[in-house]
Parts: sequence; C-alpha cells; structure tokens
Amino acid sequence: MPERTNLWGGAFEISTNEDQTTTEDGDSDRAAYRSPPSVEEVKQSWLLRPEREKEMKRKKKFIQGKVIKNLAVYTALAGLITLVIVLVSRRRHHQRTAPVSDNYTIALHHALMFFNAQRSGSLPAHNNVSWRGNSGLKDGHKTFINNLVGGYYDAGDAIKFTFPTSFAMTMLSWSVLEYSTKYEATGELDHVKDIIKWGTDYLLKTFNSSANSVDVIASQVGGGNPYSKATNPHDLNCWMRPEDITTNDPREVYKCYTECPALAGEMAAALASASIVFKDSQDYSRKLVHGAEVLFKFATKEQGAKYAGGSDPFSVFYNSDDYWDEFVWAGAWLYCATGNSSYLQLVTDPIVANHSEVFRRGPQRGVLSWNNKHAGAQLLLTRMRMFLGYGYPYEEMLRTFQNQVDGIMCSYLPGFPNFKRTHGGLIQLNHGKPCPLQYVVNAAFLTTLYTDYLEAIDTPGIYCGPKFHANEDLRRFAKTQMDYILGKNPQRMSYIVGFGDRFPQHVLHRGASIPKNKIKYSCQAGKKWRDSSKPNPNIIVGAMVGGPDKTDGFRDSRSNYNYTEPTIAGNAGLVAALVALSVKGTAGIDRNTIFYAIPPMFTPQPPPPPPWIP
Repeated sequence: MPERTNLWGGAFEISTNEDQTTTEDGDSDRAAYRSPPSVEEVKQSWLLRPEREKEMKRKKKFIQGKVIKNLAVYTALAGLITLVIVLVSRRRHHQRTAPVSDNYTIALHHALMFFNAQRSGSLPAHNNVSWRGNSGLKDGHKTFINNLVGGYYDAGDAIKFTFPTSFAMTMLSWSVLEYSTKYEATGELDHVKDIIKWGTDYLLKTFNSSANSVDVIASQVGGGNPYSKATNPHDLNCWMRPEDITTNDPREVYKCYTECPALAGEMAAALASASIVFKDSQDYSRKLVHGAEVLFKFATKEQGAKYAGGSDPFSVFYNSDDYWDEFVWAGAWLYCATGNSSYLQLVTDPIVANHSEVFRRGPQRGVLSWNNKHAGAQLLLTRMRMFLGYGYPYEEMLRTFQNQVDGIMCSYLPGFPNFKRTHGGLIQLNHGKPCPLQYVVNAAFLTTLYTDYLEAIDTPGIYCGPKFHANEDLRRFAKTQMDYILGKNPQRMSYIVGFGDRFPQHVLHRGASIPKNKIKYSCQAGKKWRDSSKPNPNIIVGAMVGGPDKTDGFRDSRSNYNYTEPTIAGNAGLVAALVALSVKGTAGIDRNTIFYAIPPMFTPQPPPPPPWIP
C-alpha cells in the first residue's frame, strides 16, 4: 500500500530526516553537535546511570500523564466545537429551507376556500366549511332529464347559473394547465382539481351528455323573478340559508331550447379545458370531450363560421352580448383537447374574426369576463403560434391575434388612454361601473401569463408603438393591481375576506349572514339578519367582493351588492391571477401539457438509412 501524502506533497510526518534523532523526553539530541565526551565524563555517566534512569522514568511518566490529560481536554474541546458547528449548521439549514409564503400564495389558499362555501348538494366530508351543510337535494327531480343536485351557488344567493359556472371552470382549468407545478408546491393541486370536478360533474347533468345531440340545456335552478314581490323559498327575494330551504317541491329549472349558442359555447369550453386537466383519468376525460363536442355542434348548428341562428334568450341575470367570442373560445379549447384541425380552421377563419369586431374595437376590447371571452381566446391562440410555430394557412390569422394581444397588453399599462385609473391606482376596465374587481383579476392573469409566454421563448418584452416595454413592466402592472386588492389602497382594506387585518365584515351572502343553529329562519324572518348592523356571524373565507367605486370608496353593507357581493366567476379569475403571481414552485409555465392531444402538424420523415458498406 503506497504511503499517503499530504495536500502539498510528501508524507504526513513533519520531518523525514532520518539523521535527526530525539531523546526520550522529546528534546533534540544536542550532544550530536558537541565533541566526543572525555573518559571522566563517561565514568560519571556510568556511575550515575541508575539514578538517571529513575529520574528519566519519573520525567517520562509525568510527561505522559500530562500529554494524556491534555489530550483528554483537547478531545472534549474538539467535541464541543463540533457539536456547536453541527447545531449552527442545522439551524442555518433550517432557516434556509423554511417555507416563506408570499401574500399571493396566502391569498390563494383563501380564494380556493370560497368555492367550498359555494357548493350545493350533498357535501363531502372534507369540505371544511363548518357552517355549510347539504342543500338543494331536490334540484331537478321530476322536472328535468337528469337530477340537478350539486354544482355551485353563483353568489350570495341560492341560485345556480350554468353560464358563470362554466366560465369559472374554464378559468380554473386554464390556470391548472399553465401552473400545475405552482399548485402542487402550494399543496393545492388536488384541491383545485376537486373544485373543477365538482363543477364539471354538475355541467354534465345540465344536458343529455351521453347522447350524440342536444335539444335542451338547464340554464338556471332557483331564483325566480327578482322584480316579483313573492317571497317563496324558490325566489331571489327570500333571505334564508340554502340549507333551510326544505320544501318538498323541487325548485324551478329554467331551460334553453334550440337557440342558446353563447351558453352552449361556454359550456363546451369548460368541458374541453377540463378534459385536459383530467387526461390521466381516461374514461372521465373522454366523457368531457364528448360532451364538449356535442355542445359545440348544438351551439353552431354544425354551421361553423356560417352560423346564422339567433342569440341566447333573455336572462334577467346573465346575458351575453354576442356568441362569436364563445365560438372562438370553445373552438380553441376543443382543438387543444382533441387535436382535430377542423376546430383550428374554424377559429382562424376570417369570417369569425370579422364577426368578433365589436370586441376588438368596442369599449370591451381587452376586457376578459364571463360575457366577453375574446381576449382570452386571442391569448390562447397566440400561445399556439408562439410554441407550435404554425405556418400556412394559419400563420396570418394567428399573427393577427398576437398583434391584438400586444395591443391589449399595452392598453393596460399606465400612460395609455384606453382605461382610466382611480386615484389609488385601480384600473377601470369597466369604465367606472360597479363591481370592477372581477375584470381586474382577469387582466392580471392574462398579463402575467403572457409575460411568462414571452420569457419562455426568450423575448424580453413588447413594443407599444415606438416605445419598448420590458416584461417587467407587464408583470408590475399585474402586481400593482393585485396588491391594491390585497390592501394597498386608500381604504387600507383587503377586498378578500379573511386576508389581512381589515376586510369586509358585512358580505352580501345569505349563508354567511345567518347563524347556523337549530332555528330555521323563513324568508321573512331571515331579513332581520340581512338588515342587521352586526358583522356576519360566519366568515366566508376567500370571497372577493365586488370592490370599490371609481373614487376608491367602499361601503361595507349587505344592502348594496355592488360593493359586497362575491361571485364564483370573479373568484375564478382571482385564483388564476394569484397562482400565476405566486413565487411558490418553479417559475414559468408548463409548455406542453395543454397541447398533449395535438399531433405534429407535419409528419416527420424517418432518417435516411446508413450508407451501404460492402
């Protein structure tokens, strides 16, 4: 075995000089440097040898004892130092790896809880909202082709609307497909998927999802006519907890026959996007895709861009101004879910684009909402251009969509005249009308998402006319708007219930405003809780209220839904924006999952065979 050497070369011994000797006491042999001893010295040395040996033994014993004691002290000291180093290093390591939640992540946990509080039907054991219970267990019985138990209450009432539910599920699905890693890092991936499935399970009940054609859709359960003075348990004017509606008569189901392209289109988008979220559950995913395709045929009457049917019937609550944006929105999602190029051909048809002119040039340009999907559809199609690199015959229209997306992003930035801002800095996407926050969160999501797209392809920013704006400018817009909602505003109030030290206490919500006890308040008796000046007895965690007015003012009152009523459509955009801005998990997006069903546009040629060698 070769001798080990130290780092600088040579053996580990301090000296390798064999000529240098040492005495037993460890001192150098100085006699080696003197002249040889005389005879007398030798005799004296011999005579004194016994005494000297005794002395040397005592000296040796003393030195060895001292060395052993010192060695013990040094060993103990070294052990103590090692222990201190280990403890310090562990503490530092613990401090480095301790999770630090940013405000967006904390608010995300809250915002998802709101959907638990909005559930209708027989609630699962893990619902985790103590003041909610089973409700709506007779919905759809004997009045529809399926029972309509389940789904979500739309806002602070006990009404279930198919339209905003569909939009909410589409937005949540989109956020999962882009940021599943962040959801997983926050521990919310299973939760948000459970929320989506609760919604899509209900949507599959609102039409004959197992058939190959559709002739009726359930668009609403409960609610009645808000202009009526009736106060029966089915009516909007009734102030009572959903759990206390115990009438044996099923609640009224409102149906859409023949003509409801916007509703069917939005439902198709919801089921198609969710089918990608649940792609690993093949049977369920196929069921969602089938339902989406059947609904899209019903929406367009299988006429595609040549559709010439009527618009949706009038609704007191949710009326879509047009249906072409839903066609593009649903067609884009169906292409992602199926890979069927006929959907891409439809959404890139210039005829469809011309039909959508009102959204590109009107006051709603760039304003994503339950009513206007155009901005979302444009960004989704822009994603295809950026990551799939389509050429002819799609490139021209896809490039047009991306140019329009750039224009939308520019319109959000300070200094552009498209949208005014309050003194506190909140962008007025709905031009000063009530309930502004639902539009703001959608814009924050789109902006952050597009920024992540740009960074994924190493593009530093966009041009707004001659001026270049870096990606950080877009992200800064999203952050300032979300920070306003979280409390950085003139009211110093968080508009998300349960987040921060100051948030709305009188949220317009029947379930939250009435105590959970053995007393079941009737329609009339429940109004005392509606009109009470006391805070809600139940905190509806995560609910984003309508928001402030155009002067940054806010009235914390149940009597004004413009300020204090939350909706599932608004909270879906809130969740999407928060997870996009969250610093949890790896930065950026999932580039490929959303396109998992899309085959290569061009079949790759096999490599040539190796040259023949004789």
